[in-house]
Amino acid sequence: MSLPENHLRYPLRRYGMDHGRYDWSMLHRRPPVTWPHEARVALWVVPALEWFPLDMKGSPFKPPGAMVTAYPDLRHYTLRDYGNRVGIFRIMQALERHAIPASVAVNAAIATRYPALLAACVERGWEIIANGEDMDHLHHSGLSEEEERGQIERTLATLRRASGQPVRGWLSPAKSESFATLDLLAEAGVDYVCDWVNDDMPYAMRAGTRPLYAMPHPIDIDDHTILVQNHHSEDDFRDALCDQFDTLYRESATHGGRVMAISLHPWVIGQPYRIGALEEALQHIMAHRGVWATTGAQILDAWTSQQP
Repeated sequence: MSLPENHLRYPLRRYGMDHGRYDWSMLHRRPPVTWPHEARVALWVVPALEWFPLDMKGSPFKPPGAMVTAYPDLRHYTLRDYGNRVGIFRIMQALERHAIPASVAVNAAIATRYPALLAACVERGWEIIANGEDMDHLHHSGLSEEEERGQIERTLATLRRASGQPVRGWLSPAKSESFATLDLLAEAGVDYVCDWVNDDMPYAMRAGTRPLYAMPHPIDIDDHTILVQNHHSEDDFRDALCDQFDTLYRESATHGGRVMAISLHPWVIGQPYRIGALEEALQHIMAHRGVWATTGAQILDAWTSQQP
């Protein structure tokens, strides 16, 4: 039986991409960027404060860290809770040793359920990034535009009120988006989004009627990816961070400033036997000259100020 004539026809086949969210470009061909204080690498540390409901629906999929066993899955629920009760404070101590600020991605449920935890982040001068309502409210195309707009507005209102900050950044739970997410984020006054993992530097996106930018927030060197998903050792995690930095630092000598983003989950890296791997990696990074430890908002402002 032969295939119908239209079987291989694809109406969007053309050179380029299947969307118009940004202009495709190769990083090494872009004009170099200069960071403040003649820094070569901007170090951006992004811990995540997440709340996983015990009765998760997992729709349309279960995000990383979701409940696993039959209800009530107290084993995994309490492990996630460990990160917010204990692990995050080990991360705070590790960062304070090197005067490294953080941009912490926070579920709105954290601000409601654990206000003292959010206050501890604000007191340390950490930037607050919105991370959705909770880890069971994913953004996806099964939502109506009004449903998704409501999720975004509730999340931002809660975090802005609780933190006293403008909350300029957004990380979707599980990095999941619908086709409308970027437009709705721009509409809500968000400046940058951390869901897209296709670059080592910020870039402009097309969303709604105001500027929105993608920030480099890689998953390859994420502690959950390396230690939980890929079952690598703590030494492997440390070495991956060091190797990532060394390459970016080397490139910065000839191609301008780079961003070194580190994504952390307190219930993963905040364990007593794991925190040393993070501390050793930070020691390696901060021993180099020209490292600017900063927040996502400050990186974005420095980058946009140099764009034509």
